[in-house]
Amino acid sequence: MENRPEVGDVAPAFTMATDGGDEISLAKLKDKRVVLYFYPKDDTPGCTKEAIAFTAALDEFDKAGVTVIGVSKDTCASHTKFRDKYMLEHVLAADEDGAVCKAYGVWVEKNMYGRKTMGIQRSTFLIDGTGSIARVWHNVSVDGHAEEVLDAAKALA
Repeated sequence: MENRPEVGDVAPAFTMATDGGDEISLAKLKDKRVVLYFYPKDDTPGCTKEAIAFTAALDEFDKAGVTVIGVSKDTCASHTKFRDKYMLEHVLAADEDGAVCKAYGVWVEKNMYGRKTMGIQRSTFLIDGTGSIARVWHNVSVDGHAEEVLDAAKALA
C-alpha cells in the first residue's frame, strides 16, 4: 500500500483537536513514546471494546512513559460523548478531514457486504522517543490488542 509508514520510518507529523477541547501534536510529544491507534467510529462495538481496553491498561502505559492517543474521523463533540459514556481516560483525537489517516495509510477501500466504501482500517503505531515508528499493527483484531501493544511499549523502555 502506498504512503503507509512502516517500522523504522519517521512518524508523519500531526496536529489534531482532542475530546477535551485541546490540541495534540507529535511535535509537542517530542522525546516521548506514543501509541497512536486508529479506529473506525465512536461508540460502535469493536471500537468501544478497543477504547475500554486501552483505558484499562492506561496506568501501565503511564508507568512505561507512553502516551496513548485514539484517532478517528469523528468530531470532538462525538469523542467527548464517547469518552464520558464509557469513562475513557486517554486522549481521543479528531481527524475530521482525514489528513492524519491518509498520512498513516489507514484510510483505505473496504468491502462491506459487496459494497466498496472508504474507511479507517483499524491500525496501531508505536512511535519511539526519537519520532520513529517502532512497531505497526494493521487490520487489528481487538481482543488482546491493547495488552500486546503495552508489551511492545514496555520492551522499548
